[in-house]
Amino acid sequence: MKTRSLKNVLIAGTATALVAAAAAFIYQPLAYGQDDAAPVANIVRDPHEVPAPITAREPQRHLVELETVELEGQLADGSTYTYWTFNHQVPGPMIRVRVGDTVEVRLTNHEDSLMPHNVDFHAVTGPGGGAPATLAGPGETRSFVFQALNPGVYVYHCATPMVASHIANGMYGLIVVEPEDGLPEVDREFYVMQGEIYTEEEFGTPGHLTESIDKLLDEEPEYYVFNGAAGALRDNPLQARVGETVRIFFGVGGPNKTSSFHVIGEIFDEIYPFGSFTSETISDVQTVTVAPGGAVAVDFALEVPGNYILVDHALSRVERGLAGILHVEGPENPEIFEPLSGRYRTGGRP
Repeated sequence: MKTRSLKNVLIAGTATALVAAAAAFIYQPLAYGQDDAAPVANIVRDPHEVPAPITAREPQRHLVELETVELEGQLADGSTYTYWTFNHQVPGPMIRVRVGDTVEVRLTNHEDSLMPHNVDFHAVTGPGGGAPATLAGPGETRSFVFQALNPGVYVYHCATPMVASHIANGMYGLIVVEPEDGLPEVDREFYVMQGEIYTEEEFGTPGHLTESIDKLLDEEPEYYVFNGAAGALRDNPLQARVGETVRIFFGVGGPNKTSSFHVIGEIFDEIYPFGSFTSETISDVQTVTVAPGGAVAVDFALEVPGNYILVDHALSRVERGLAGILHVEGPENPEIFEPLSGRYRTGGRP
């Protein structure tokens, strides 16, 4: 019994330590681009940058313009990294169309780029998802047209060899293809993607960090990131209010690691499994598994105010930068949740 009691104490202590570690990481502010040194770009995509929902309408034609840009950005407090991006940020812009729409993709590779780039849309039915048609050297523009045939949430990414390197350096995003009648209405929508960064230098090293191809091939990242940078979504938290229903479009750029996406203190009321809008939704889900190159949409109602921590439930990744905040404001709701600190003596007896 003593052994079991000690084991229980150790387990409880470990769980408490993990939550404390996440909280400690989250509440240490990062100063993106605010060092005394020369300013660097803030490559973090704001999770609120979501195109408006599409209501029922006839198919239309869209022009999607993407620019591939290589630039130095803030990776963590005191460190920078050379990102390869779509439209200067990670992830690239979220694209939203309706099933049946015709989409022209026009990709321009910035003249200062050192590498060729292209784009592969998982929502495309056609060779390479458009990658061969959009392969562009520095200063070049390439384009193609496709029809959006299948509703769902899909990843897009650069597919220029070495593909894993281009993705790890930040070249990924989401395209949402809505069904004919649109999606169920929610109060707020958010855009979050998970990625990995492989640096020669160890996690936490200050200065400008460089890519490690060896670590990439061994699948041993130094950093795990939401929206491009360590701690990005603690300094740019998702914002909502009690009484609202929210939707998170979540994808994994990767290139290598599967995510066990979880919001600590919340339960997903509905998920669209594998990002499909034609399959049955699944209700009351605690954690959703998303593979590299995969995506999902999750809906849930907010009943209690506070800070909710976004994690990959492979929780050691919190220690390498992977945590964010959903900040919920509004009145307390003691019928659902009420702290009882100080109301019980040691041993749990009133």
